[in-house]
Amino acid sequence: MDRFVDAIARELEKPRPLLKQVADYITSRYMVARDGMGEFLESEVEKLEEVDLDLLFSPQFTPTIEDQAAFSDLLDGGTVSSDQWPEIIIRLERRPTTARLVTEDENVHKVVLRDVSIERFVNRLNLDRGISDQLAKVIDSLAPTENRRALKAIARRPIFKDGGKGEILFQYLVKSTADDFFTLTDALELLRILETYRPSDSADLLERIPKLLEVLELEVSAAGQPKPFFADRVQELHGGGRDQRKQDNSMVGRKKAEFALLIRLQSVLAG
Repeated sequence: MDRFVDAIARELEKPRPLLKQVADYITSRYMVARDGMGEFLESEVEKLEEVDLDLLFSPQFTPTIEDQAAFSDLLDGGTVSSDQWPEIIIRLERRPTTARLVTEDENVHKVVLRDVSIERFVNRLNLDRGISDQLAKVIDSLAPTENRRALKAIARRPIFKDGGKGEILFQYLVKSTADDFFTLTDALELLRILETYRPSDSADLLERIPKLLEVLELEVSAAGQPKPFFADRVQELHGGGRDQRKQDNSMVGRKKAEFALLIRLQSVLAG
C-alpha cells in the first residue's frame, strides 16, 4: 500500500492549472477578482466547510484518464481493494498532501488538501479494477507503446466490468492496430460513446449505429444553421437576411468526430 500512497501523493502534488470552471466558480460564488485568486486559494480555502470545498474543487480533483493512466504500471502488479481506500485517504490527509494550483498569471499556490478532495480523487482511480487477460494482451502487444498506460486506464473504467462492452473495446483495438487506423483520440471517443449509450454488447451497438448516424447527421446540419430569431428587430440587428452570427464550430467538430468513429466501428463490428 505504501507504493500507492506515495504515487497518489506525487500525482496530487504535481503543479496543476487551476481549471477555468473552478476559477469562474470562485469569482461568482465568492466575489473574488481574478487578481485575488491566489490569495483566496492560500488563505480562504482552508476556512470552507467540506460541502463547500467539494462543490468548489470537484472538477479539479476528479481524475482524468491521464491521472488514471499514471497508475497503470502499479496496477499491473496488483489492484487495491476498495476496503483499503479509507486507510489510503487518511494517510494522505495526515502527510499532509499539498496541491500546487497554477493560476492564469502562472503563479503557483499551495493548498493543503482535506479528506473530501482526496477521497474524490482516490475513489475514482479505479484501483480495484483489473483488466481481462484478453484486453491486456492486445494492449501490451499491439497498441503503440506511448498509448498503453492510457488504454489500460480506459480498460479499467467501470463500464468494462461487463464483458460485453469489453468485447467492443477488444474488437476495436485488434482491428484498428492491424489496419493502422488506431488513435488514442478514437479510443477516448469510443469510451465516451459506450459510457453515454451503454450498449449491452457488440451486436447491440452495431444495431444502434445506423440510428445514431442519422441523428448525428441531423444535429450537424442543424448546428450549421443559425437558430431562428424570436423577433424581426433582433434579426435586423444581426444583419437581416445576411445573418452574421457564428455557428458553434467546436460542437460541430465533436459531432463529426463521433460520426466518423461510428462509421469505423460499424465496419469493425460487422467484420
